[in-house]
Parts: sequence; structure tokens; C-alpha cells
Amino acid sequence: MQTNLADFIKNTRDGKEADAILRACVHCGFCTATCPTYQLLGDELDGPRGRIYLIKQVLEGKPASVKTQLHLDRCLTCRNCESTCPSGVEYGRLLDIGRKVVERQVGRPSGEKLARTVLKEFLPRPWLFKPAMAAGQLLRPLLPRKLKNKVPARQDAGTRPQRQHARKMLLLEGCVQPAMSPNINSATARVLDALEVQLLVAPKAGCCGAIRYHLNDQGGGLDDMRRNIDAWWPYVIGSNGQGVEAIVMTASGCGVTVKEYGHLLAGDPQYAVKAKAISALTKDLCEILPEFEIELQQKLSGKFPQRVAYHPPCTLQHGQQIRGKVEGLLRGVGVDVQLCADSHLCCGSAGTYSVLQPELSYRLRDNKLENLQACRPDMIVSANIGCLTHLQSGTETPVRHWIELLDQALSS
Repeated sequence: MQTNLADFIKNTRDGKEADAILRACVHCGFCTATCPTYQLLGDELDGPRGRIYLIKQVLEGKPASVKTQLHLDRCLTCRNCESTCPSGVEYGRLLDIGRKVVERQVGRPSGEKLARTVLKEFLPRPWLFKPAMAAGQLLRPLLPRKLKNKVPARQDAGTRPQRQHARKMLLLEGCVQPAMSPNINSATARVLDALEVQLLVAPKAGCCGAIRYHLNDQGGGLDDMRRNIDAWWPYVIGSNGQGVEAIVMTASGCGVTVKEYGHLLAGDPQYAVKAKAISALTKDLCEILPEFEIELQQKLSGKFPQRVAYHPPCTLQHGQQIRGKVEGLLRGVGVDVQLCADSHLCCGSAGTYSVLQPELSYRLRDNKLENLQACRPDMIVSANIGCLTHLQSGTETPVRHWIELLDQALSS
């Protein structure tokens, strides 16, 4: 694709990156076949190829419009198109650049601006979000359906292990997960403790930065990332030169972001080297446990009578390009796990998308649940807090993180 970027962005870091991404695109259209919003709406501008053209026009100097913004807003950032693209177009990075430029040019109505401000200032702060979620759970039976969908039933986290082990890893607690589903991180700690791995938590680490960054507060998102690096760095270098083995992610949405710290902070002279090291250390939980598969088989043999349907989050299969590990691990320890039809498609959660684009989000959720229920599962499992909450809002079938399944079997 030929480009002729406008002067306002041509020689900037964003401009150079966008130019390289645009030039990689051969506008073949393979991406439209796997784009969830294109499948729902049938509009070229609601598919990756159309959005790439819109971003190209804006970066070449054509003024953005409200219509441009709408088509970019409708993108889930599921990155399914990246898995499909034969040319390796890094669409997600181009979208972040395009959205930032469009936001500056178009702005937003006061209602939209308020909603986005509330989301980016409220969700990443556990000291605000946790008591609000607790109040919501207390009043859950009285809440209207739309609010009830966002408030999962209260869950007991159980106890965290206190044993010391020679092998140590860091855990990112996350911002919303401890309030919405506290058992996920506790279950992770218990399973790894049974495998003689100690999970540590850096008290000052918080939101991975994804919420602010993808709501066009990219400066705020980068500040969240720098705070996490500062919190983790003493554990990375260690007191005697022996730092932690890995930084473990139990939410794939956080994992895909932390793995991109090295790229996102490459232009920051104070943090570039550290950010690259942090990204290299970061592992999704499904990348950690295969090392222990034989031991888990011995501990868990014959303990899984139920049938399980697995929904692979987009942030895992498309963002991190990790496929087959979760279902492979579960099958290896004796779980009857099924992948549903169109398992590559997004469930509609996509971070704050279900709040900002509810109509499309719920259509995608219902399509996903129809395919998952066709497997006739006793339980649905996934690997991201957003997917879990979103799917559970549309079904009576239990929806859990897959690590909770292993933890339950170990404790039995």
C-alpha cells in the first residue's frame, strides 16, 4: 500500500510505525472473513481493511469525521485479523495510532466523554472499584438487568498458601479481577504451591495499563506501565542476583499488554531497557504449567467427570498468539474439553467494549454461547476475567477460569 503521510505525523515515532504497517498491507481482504463486526454488520468500513483505509486517509491529511470515529470505535481490537493476515500487518498497533489522532480531531459529546472518563478513572483503582463491587454484589438481586450483568455473584477466594519455596514467581493481581473473581488468583497460588512454586505479589503494582491506553488516555496507560515496572523491578533483579523466574498473568488481557511494554516504552530512555526485560519475563499461566504436566497427571488422574467447553480469549489466541496450550494441558490431565464452532471469534467482552458498544457486544455474546452450549458442557472455562463475566451474564451454566478447575480437583 502506497502512503504519503501528512507533515503533522510523518517524522514522528507513531508516523514511522504507522507508515511501515500501512505499507505491509496488500488489501487482500482475508481479514474480513474473520472479523466479528464485519460478520455482524456487513459493512466494509466495519472490517479491518476498511478501517485501515480510514486511518490511512486521516494520517495523510484528510480530516476525520464522527463517522470515521464510529467505525474505529466499533472495532473490538480482538486482533483476529492479525492471525489471518498473510502479510503480518500489525493492525492493533495501527488502530491505537489512528484512534489517538481521530480523538484529537473529532472530540466527543459530553455524555460519551463522561462515560469514558469514569471507566478509565474508576476501573484501574482497586481502592475505588472493590468497595463499589462489594456494594453491587450485596444489592445484586435488586439491580436492573444491565447492571446485574456487570456484577458477578460474590465469590469466596479461599486461603492463600503461606509456604516458602526455592522457586519464586511474581503474580499480577490486576485491577478488577480481585473484586469480581478473587478465587482466580488464590487458585493459581494454591496450584503452584502444590507444585512447589511460590507466588509473590508486589504491593504497589496495579492496573496493567490496558484500560487507560485503549480508551485513548495513552499517557495515563504508559504511567500505569511505568508504575508496575518500578514495583516489579526489585523482584526481577533479586537481593542476591537471583530474581523471580517469571511474571505470571492469570488474565490474558493483562498478559498481552504487559508483553508489549517493551514496544510501548521503547522511546522512553529511562524505562526502555527495563520494559523489554519485563516483557520477556511475562508468561500467561498456560505457558507455566506444561512444565508440570506429568506431576499434575499423577495428582489429578480420574478427578474430572464433567464435560468442559473452552473459550479461548482473543487476547490469548490472537494477541499473544498462544493456541492449543490450555486445552492441551486440560486434556493431558484427563479433562473432557471441547472447542466450540467458530472458537476463533470474539465473545464481545473486549475490555470496556461491552459497556460502550452494548448492542454489538451482546449479539456476539449470544452467538458465542449458542456455539458453546452446542457442546453440552457441564462447565465453560476461559482465561480472561472480561470473557468470564460477559459469558456468565448470558447463561446458567457455570463459567470459570480453567485454573479453578484444577484447583478444585487438587483440593478434593
